[in-house]
Amino acid sequence: MRRTATAKTARRGAPAPAARRAAPVAVAAPPLGALVARYHQHLADERRLSPETVRAYLTNVREWLAFVGERGGGELTVADLDLRALRGYLGSRHAVDDAVTVTRKLAAIRSFYAFLRRERLVQENIAKLMRPKKTPQRLPQFLTPEQVTALLEAEVTPPDVGSPPGAAAADDDPDDGATGAAAQAVQHRDHALLELIYGAGLRVSEAVGLNLGHVLAGPDGLLTVRVLAGKGNKDRVVPAGRHAAAALTAYLQRRADLAHPRSGELCPEALFVSARGRRLGTRCVRRLLDAHAAAARLPKTHPHALRHSFATHLLGSGADLRSIQELLGHANLSTTARYAHVDLQYLWTQYAHHPRAEAKPAGAAGAGDQVPAPPPARPPRPRGSPQD
Repeated sequence: MRRTATAKTARRGAPAPAARRAAPVAVAAPPLGALVARYHQHLADERRLSPETVRAYLTNVREWLAFVGERGGGELTVADLDLRALRGYLGSRHAVDDAVTVTRKLAAIRSFYAFLRRERLVQENIAKLMRPKKTPQRLPQFLTPEQVTALLEAEVTPPDVGSPPGAAAADDDPDDGATGAAAQAVQHRDHALLELIYGAGLRVSEAVGLNLGHVLAGPDGLLTVRVLAGKGNKDRVVPAGRHAAAALTAYLQRRADLAHPRSGELCPEALFVSARGRRLGTRCVRRLLDAHAAAARLPKTHPHALRHSFATHLLGSGADLRSIQELLGHANLSTTARYAHVDLQYLWTQYAHHPRAEAKPAGAAGAGDQVPAPPPARPPRPRGSPQD
C-alpha cells in the first residue's frame, strides 16, 4: 500500500531525490589568453567602447591576472580568480595607487567578470561583492577667459612646436623638420585646433578624429561640427563660434603645405594632419598645448582643461545645464552638474531666489527689505560659444 502511494506521488510530479537530479551543464573554460582575446573583441565590437577605454580595461585586467598568476605559481585558470585573490590584489593596489585609480581598476575587473558570467564560466560576479573605497569628488580644472585668450593667441615658433628627435610614438606623427610653408601651416593648424576644441567643447580624441566633411560653415559665419562615434559611441552635432571658423579657414588654405616632404602623402580625409601628411595624434596635441602654455606664461595644463573651460564659461554666461549636457555629449546630467560647483556666482544667483534666503537678488526684494550689493560681473562671453 505504501509503495503504491509512493508511486502515485512520483507520477503526480513530486520532486525526485537529490541523487537523481540532473547536474547542471558545465562549460569547459578555454585558456585565459583566449578569454582575454575574446573579452577584447567583446569590448570593441559588442559594447563598442572607445579605443582608449578598451585599452585601459585590458591593461587593468591583465595586471590583475598577472598578480594572481604570480601568487599561484602554476598555470592560471578561471577557478583561481576567486574572491580571496581579488581581495589580495585590491589590498596590494591601495598601497601604491590612489582611491580613484583603485576604483577604476575594480570597474574593469567587474566588467571582465560580467563577461565570464555571460560565457557561463562563473556563476556570479564576485567583483560586485567588493565595494570601492569612497573617493573625494574632483572638481574640473579650468582656465579663466583671460587665460584662454592668452593661450589661444600665444605665438609659438616652429622649433617649439615639434617634438624632440626620436620621440615619435606608434599613434603619433611629430612635426619635426617643418620649415618654411610647412612651419607656417603647422602654426595655423595648432591655432585652429585649439580654437575648435575650446569653441565646440570637444575631447582631444574627437578633435583629431574629425574629417574634412565633419565641419560645415554656415551663412552666418558659424561652424557646425559633427562628432561621430564620440565617447560611448554617440554622435552629436555642436556649433562653434566665429573665432574657430576664421582660424579653421586660415588653416585649410595652407593644409596642402603639410604633405609629406618626400612622398607627397597627404591624408585625404583627416581634418588635422601632421607635417608628414598623416592624421594628427593625441600626444602631439599635448605637446603643442604645453608649448602654447609656456609661450603665454601660464601653468602647465592638460588638453581636457579647454573642454572644462568651455562648459564652465557657458554656465557662467547663463546657459542651463541641459543645454551644456547636449553640447558635451554627457549621458547623465550629474556629470554635467560638476561644473556648477566651480561656478559659485551662478549658485549664488540661483539660491538668492529662495524665499528663505537671507539675500535676495536685485528687483525681487519686498518693502522694507535691504537689497544687498549685486555679485561681481560675470566673466565675458567665451570666444567660441554659440552666442558668439
